[in-house]
Amino acid sequence: MTGLENLALSPPGWGGALLRGLLTSLEVAAGGYLLGQVIGVAGSSGKLYGGPIIRDLLEIYTTVVRAVPELVLIVLLYYAGTASLNNLMEILGFSSVDISGMLAGILVIGLVQGAYSTEVLRGAILAVPQGQIEAARAYGMPPGMILRRITLPAMLPHAIPGLANLWLVTTKDTALLAVVGFTELTLATRQAAGVTHEYFLFFSAAGVLYLAVTLVSTILLQMLEKRARRGLTRSQS
Repeated sequence: MTGLENLALSPPGWGGALLRGLLTSLEVAAGGYLLGQVIGVAGSSGKLYGGPIIRDLLEIYTTVVRAVPELVLIVLLYYAGTASLNNLMEILGFSSVDISGMLAGILVIGLVQGAYSTEVLRGAILAVPQGQIEAARAYGMPPGMILRRITLPAMLPHAIPGLANLWLVTTKDTALLAVVGFTELTLATRQAAGVTHEYFLFFSAAGVLYLAVTLVSTILLQMLEKRARRGLTRSQS
């Protein structure tokens, strides 16, 4: 087979393998991104409203993750993290657990993205007018209710641009999982190119798939941002 025939969806073409790799990449990206947002909400709240120890620990977490290259973090967390977990299980008297590559990938991506999300959400929370929060306190709202009903909805328009960029970064970060042998789009592309020796063809095809994900994501995120900014005055937006 030569040329575009290698991109056929059914064997001996490799198009189907690339699409399956893309689907796996999106699954890991979505799972890691959602985990990162959970960490980000907790981390930003802890940095703003937590005690000195919590703030210091979160500062160490965000600083280390943002300072160390993501490739190094992924390799370290992927191998050392799973090994440490199994060692802990043995110490506690439990049998070791077999963590799937997808679950490990989601956890690694989530921990990395959580540090960036913490700072994005912290900045967005600080952008919320203090008068709204003070009014909620005056009505006797507890801190948890203020966070859910006032702070989070009001900071969303400020957070969406940064969170949108983090989503796009997350979709690219899944490619780094290829170095630990996780079969996503990049590793599937490398395998297909290695077998067929059509490196330019397959890596160009992978680039087109990543570009398609970016374009679709950008359109959806712009719609979400527009919806979140409804009701804001021109000066606020």
